[in-house]
Amino acid sequence: MTRARVVVAVTGASGAALALRIVQRLAEIPLVETHLIVSDAARRTLLHEVGSDALHRLLTRAHRNYPADDIGAAPASGSFPTAGMIVAPCSMRTLAAVAAGLADNLIVRAADVHLKERRKLVLMTRETPLHLGHLRNMTAVTEMGAIVMPPVPAFYHRPKDIDDIVDHLGARAIDLLGLPIKPLATAWDP
Repeated sequence: MTRARVVVAVTGASGAALALRIVQRLAEIPLVETHLIVSDAARRTLLHEVGSDALHRLLTRAHRNYPADDIGAAPASGSFPTAGMIVAPCSMRTLAAVAAGLADNLIVRAADVHLKERRKLVLMTRETPLHLGHLRNMTAVTEMGAIVMPPVPAFYHRPKDIDDIVDHLGARAIDLLGLPIKPLATAWDP
């Protein structure tokens, strides 16, 4: 049985719980193999926002993980087939680097590979308010084929707490990859 590879990258932007939930949900899908890249800044944000065991929980749920400075790791190559990549959360620095093609670390290089190979790339950009540079970078990556998905909560499913919001956002990001599974996110039902 061949499993679909999904690359999940975590940057230092606020929203570390999103990465943890996405990797957790992917680990529950038998047909998916998760390849994880965590930046140094993300390690710090995970500790601050989610707790001292967050990095361990993240790493143990992935099938494989790579240091962000390993520019020669498998996800840096177009010959490493994947079903897509999610950057959650995606810092404005990472967004800018992807928009400019500045592949100076494995996260940006893997994103660049997904764009050049015409694979799904979901960027959960985290910043507010946005200035013109942020918006232009979002436009640039969208024109290149990426999906920009700021983690804006939906309230139509009446979330009871932050966990419900994080779960729904993570499910939406996974659904955007178009994996051959039943959609995970609660659909709008008026």
